Amino acid sequence: MEILPDAAAVAVRGAAFVAEQARAAVAGRGRFTLAVSGGHTPRAMFARLAGEDVPWEKVTIYQVDERVAPDGDADRNLTHLRASLRPEADIRAMPVGAPDLELAAQDYARSLPERFDLVHLGLGPDGHTASLVPGDAVLGVADRDVAVTGTYMGRRRMTLTYPTLNRAQQVLWLVTGEDKVDAFRRLRAGDHSIPAGRVAAASALVIADAAAAGEPAPTAA
Repeated sequence: MEILPDAAAVAVRGAAFVAEQARAAVAGRGRFTLAVSGGHTPRAMFARLAGEDVPWEKVTIYQVDERVAPDGDADRNLTHLRASLRPEADIRAMPVGAPDLELAAQDYARSLPERFDLVHLGLGPDGHTASLVPGDAVLGVADRDVAVTGTYMGRRRMTLTYPTLNRAQQVLWLVTGEDKVDAFRRLRAGDHSIPAGRVAAASALVIADAAAAGEPAPTAA
């Protein structure tokens, strides 16, 4: 676990870590598969990642979750992902514009690697991660790698499920903001009563800012 001064530092460190993992995977296996979440902190990380030394031609990026909204809509994680990353990035978008979302989720699941090299996750104030939100039936899905949620904050969503997340070789958590203090405390305690607490990948790195950790912000010398 790493606690950094602010969200900007988290974005810089997160980008460096993703780039390191990409280079190592490509050197060892010839490919790197990455699943990414949405949110403000990862947008800054993706913008930083665009300037890192990454072998983009051997990197495939998948979505952890996506809101059901039209292509190009500001609510779509994909919209911001495309705007932040380099044009040559190979992004496999979740098909949330399909007329049959359940069938589309099955199709997307078939396109996934058996095991992601790295999954990036965030944390909501209510303890959700990906679109695994409190009280939704998707929390109990154990036989599908991709599922569709009920309405949450005005939108249905498509999301990777626990089986997929927990098979990942590594998870990178990015957590920022004082509104995450309680959820972050519970995540660190391994509290399974929040959705994020049920993610159990083999290896994880948590990078948070001082605000999320409930620590005083550093002052200039």
